[in-house]
Amino acid sequence: MMTVANPVMQYAIDPLREALLSFGATGLLVWIVLKILAIAVPVILAVAFYVVWERKFIGWMHVRHGPMYVGWGILQAFADVFKLLFKEVVQPTVAHPVLYRLAPMLSLVPAFAAWAVVPFDSKVVLSNANAGLLYLLAMTGLGIYGVIIAGWASNSKYAFLGAMRASAQMISYEIAMGFSLVGVLIAAGSLNISDIVMAQAGKGGFLNWFFLPLLPLFVIYFVSGVAETNRLPFDVVEGESEIVAGHMVEYSGSQFALFFLAEYANMILVSILTATFFLGGWLSPIPAALIPDIPLVSTVLGDGWWWLFAKMFFFATCFLWLRATFPRYRYDQIMRLGWKVFIPITLAWIFVTALMVYFGIIGGGEMGAAA
Repeated sequence: MMTVANPVMQYAIDPLREALLSFGATGLLVWIVLKILAIAVPVILAVAFYVVWERKFIGWMHVRHGPMYVGWGILQAFADVFKLLFKEVVQPTVAHPVLYRLAPMLSLVPAFAAWAVVPFDSKVVLSNANAGLLYLLAMTGLGIYGVIIAGWASNSKYAFLGAMRASAQMISYEIAMGFSLVGVLIAAGSLNISDIVMAQAGKGGFLNWFFLPLLPLFVIYFVSGVAETNRLPFDVVEGESEIVAGHMVEYSGSQFALFFLAEYANMILVSILTATFFLGGWLSPIPAALIPDIPLVSTVLGDGWWWLFAKMFFFATCFLWLRATFPRYRYDQIMRLGWKVFIPITLAWIFVTALMVYFGIIGGGEMGAAA
C-alpha cells in the first residue's frame, strides 16, 4: 500500500482508494495502475528534462551552446521523442522475431520496477517492503538480460560482441555495488530501505550519514553505478570508434528509444539510491539544534523530500560532469578496476564496518551522538 505522510495528500488519496476498492477486483486493478503511473510518469518526465540538462550542462562545460531553438531548448527532448516514435522501425530479416522485440522491454521494465521500493519521504513509498534491498538488487540485475538478448537476437556479430562486453562489464560492477550495499546493510541492521534512511538520523545532521564511516563503499557504489549504466568514462560498449553502438546497433525508432529511456532512468535511479543509502535520503544535513523555530524556515530546513531530490540532482549532474571531463577507458582497464580494485576494497571494508558496528561506533543513527 502506498503510504503518504502529508495530511492534505492523505485526505485526498484515502477517499479515492476506498472508492476504487469498493468496486472489487476491477477497482483494485485500477488502483494498482494509478500507483504505477504515479511513479512511471514522473520518471519519464524526469528523463526528458534530464536529457535537456545534459546537453545544456555539457555545452556550458565545452563553452558552446546547447539546445536553443525548440521551446528555447526546454522542449528539445520532446522533439526527439516524437522523432523516434515516428521513425521507421527496421528489423533485420535474420533477427529472432520474438526476442528481438522483447529485449528493449527487458531493459526498461526492471529500471522502472525498482522504483517501487524507493522511499521519497518518511511515509511516501509505493511499497515499504521489509526486504526492499533484496528486491532492489534483483530488479537492477535483471536489466543485464535485456542487453544479452538484444545482442543475441539481432543475429549480428557486432551486436553480439557489444552485448558480451556490456554484460561482462555490468556483472562485474554489479558485484561491487552489491558488496557496497552489504556494508550499508550491516551498518543499518535492516533490509528495509526506509529503516536504512532512519538509521542515519540523529542530532549530528550530516555527521550521522553513512558516507563518513563507509566512505570507500560510498565512492565505489557511485563509480560502479556509472560503469553499470555504461556511461563515460566506462562506455566502451557504445564506443563509436570501436564497436559502433554495441548491443543496440540493429535497433531503430521506438525500440531504440526504449533502450535510451532505460539508460537514463537507471542513471536517475543510481543517483537517488546513492543519496538514500549514503547521504541520509530525505534527512536534512543541518543538525536539529541549529534549525530556528520559525514555522516556514523550520519546515524548509527540516527533513523532507526536497532534500532527497537536491541530493539526487547533484549525483545526476555528476554523471554529466564525468562525461564532459574524462576520456574513455580501455576495456581491460575497466575490468581490472572492477575485479582487482573495487571488489577487494569492498570485502575489506565490510569487515571494517562489522567491527565498527560491533564496537558501537556506528549503527542505528548513533554515530553522531557518539561524535
